[in-house]
Amino acid sequence: MSDPREMTIAQARDAMRAGELTSAELTESYIEAIDAADALNAYCAKTPDHARAQAKAADARIAAGDAPDLCGIPLGIKDLFCTEGVNSQAASSILDGFKPQYESTVTSQLWDRGAVMLGKLNMDEFAMGSSNETSTYGPAISPWRRGNDDAALTPGGSSGGSAAAVSGDLCMAATGTDTGGSIRQPAAFTGIVGIKPTYGRCSRWGIVAFASSLDQAGPMTKTVRDGAIMLEAMIGHDPKDSTSARIDVPNFEAALTGDIRGKRIGIPKEYRLDGMPEEIETLWNEGAAMLRDAGAELVDISLPHTKYALPAYYVIAPAEASSNLARYDGVKYGHRAKISANEGITEMYERTRAEGFGKEVQRRVMIGAYVLSAGFYDAYYRRAQRVRTLIKQDFEKVFADGIDQILTPATPSASFGIGEMADADPIQMYLNDVFTVTVNLAGLPGISVPTGLDKQGLPLGLQLIGQPWGEADMLNSAYALETAAGFDAKPLKWW
Repeated sequence: MSDPREMTIAQARDAMRAGELTSAELTESYIEAIDAADALNAYCAKTPDHARAQAKAADARIAAGDAPDLCGIPLGIKDLFCTEGVNSQAASSILDGFKPQYESTVTSQLWDRGAVMLGKLNMDEFAMGSSNETSTYGPAISPWRRGNDDAALTPGGSSGGSAAAVSGDLCMAATGTDTGGSIRQPAAFTGIVGIKPTYGRCSRWGIVAFASSLDQAGPMTKTVRDGAIMLEAMIGHDPKDSTSARIDVPNFEAALTGDIRGKRIGIPKEYRLDGMPEEIETLWNEGAAMLRDAGAELVDISLPHTKYALPAYYVIAPAEASSNLARYDGVKYGHRAKISANEGITEMYERTRAEGFGKEVQRRVMIGAYVLSAGFYDAYYRRAQRVRTLIKQDFEKVFADGIDQILTPATPSASFGIGEMADADPIQMYLNDVFTVTVNLAGLPGISVPTGLDKQGLPLGLQLIGQPWGEADMLNSAYALETAAGFDAKPLKWW
């Protein structure tokens, strides 16, 4: 392979252990590529000196025979993760210049295993968005194009910078976070793999919060095998996070046998939406056929409360965001608005938040404050939580009936153009999460696997939903799907 940046994590790991490649060489190739790819706007902070130092240390570990799987692997880190001494501002002006004096648990675990940080990746502000257009850094741009059309496309959101960087070979893999589909949707849009673990698998400590009962970190990689390798490094119990589960960490890579004979894969009828594009339905049917040919049994199932998922999500998530974002008031850190001598703290709060928060964040904070207010709490928030319980029970029932995983589309369409939804009703943008939010509401694991191209040559993905703590089994089914699909398309370099 002439370009080491086209390697997978597994290939680079084996090459470095065999002495065919050094982390320093691999890292330098990425640094050069990142500097030449500003048109994608995937990176919001570059850390070349930090990366070179980590690569040198990784090469020493490899030479000494102390080489975990991620040792020497260059990664990009979503701007939502706090990284010590490096700008970590969740793509928001209100955190302009914030450099944490601590490291998130997830990134600490990656560095402990010898991974290399190339820089911080662009995202929607506070992870609120489906197109990476709400970022204070400006939108990240997908490396993909529609046929001969030069229009800039979204890499999805909120982990848009992560998706663009992995798909465009600007890092070997990246961290993402998923509150309602923010790993799986951008992965599907850019032809990569995105994994959302069971809620509680990954520590949330040191990750800027959006909606605390929904947020979960996960890997974004080129292949399912790479996702398995990186996920194992990211998860584990963390006493600093009260929602972190004390569950053993399996060897996910070892689980990738590809043997899914006898597995029962559910096909939920409620996901066949009115107006679903024919290409999406065809892809779904083809994916089901691939799993059947691999030995799985396809079973029609019902998840009757699915139709209430989006409304429930867009009550619960803004409510939690309104509470979490109350801490950004201009007092302790971040942006502080200037006030005149005759103004007080109330004016400072108001102006700071008006100047620091973008329009989408303001919209969601206002919705959240409304549904939590006296007189509306029972009518909206409490009712949404009851619906969430019913959605969770739907999944519990089908899993209790012997279903191993559930196969659905990952997105209702392929990627769309930057600005194409700017004047649309915000609900049209929210519909991008229609296939993914149920997984977050129920706390389940999910994975997006690239399985085809639409008629304009853009990637399309399918989603597998697993049982709680069933990532290993889910990953193996995803591996079988990936193998059968044989997706190997890459964007043509234009940047």
